[in-house]
Amino acid sequence: MADGELSDELVRLWRLPTGSGLGRRAALDIDTVVGTAVELADRAGLAGATLPKIAEKLGVTPMSLYRYIGSKDELLTLMGDMAFAPGAELADAATSWRAGLRAWATGLWSAYQLHPWLADLPISSPPRGPNAIAWMDAGLRAMRDIDLDRMTKVGTLTLLSGYVNFAARMAQQLEQGRRQRKIDPAVAAREYGQEMAELVAPAQFPDAAELFAVGTFAAQAAPPTGNPADPEDNFLFGLGVILDGVQAIVGSGSPHRP
Repeated sequence: MADGELSDELVRLWRLPTGSGLGRRAALDIDTVVGTAVELADRAGLAGATLPKIAEKLGVTPMSLYRYIGSKDELLTLMGDMAFAPGAELADAATSWRAGLRAWATGLWSAYQLHPWLADLPISSPPRGPNAIAWMDAGLRAMRDIDLDRMTKVGTLTLLSGYVNFAARMAQQLEQGRRQRKIDPAVAAREYGQEMAELVAPAQFPDAAELFAVGTFAAQAAPPTGNPADPEDNFLFGLGVILDGVQAIVGSGSPHRP
């Protein structure tokens, strides 16, 4: 690729015009193909968004889809960018950088809840699509007025987005495990604590044994409110810890540059 020349993948990702625009209009377009893939993935995960299944849904042959996407890997990139569409205005209503980053991270969390398959997408490059850049811009805008260099701000967004991805994936896998065992989350927490209390010996694991001996997980299963902590509560706790760390960096005036 010559200097200044964009790849075909980026042209499609950014929906840049190609050719003269004259002639007969195609029956399909990139948005229709990718939107169908997102719809199928929402129903059955990434395994449900294969090229044959997309083609069947659209009433075309699988090979005809290559007029709009270059490969299955490119399709995943296009799907991810489309599914992360919200986010450009997340920082605008915030009253502080912390509130802005919190809104930014919870917005990402919401996208993972709406499209669970996003947690399974491979991460093969920095943000490249228009919606991914919109998220980056919103996060940087939230930190516009704090005294950190640009790459520290980028590192902060990388840390936050990685945490959201991990928290969403872990919550999904735990929920899948509970569904397979057909067990209530509160019961699962109580059983886990009871099993580990029997197995974890104080002589070998003293601090872990103390944790299980005092019934910490049984208390989580039956808290005063009667509702065990849900995945979003756990996510928000971790988010608060990370933002406390960012606050410490901002206050120290000596950022740890990535």
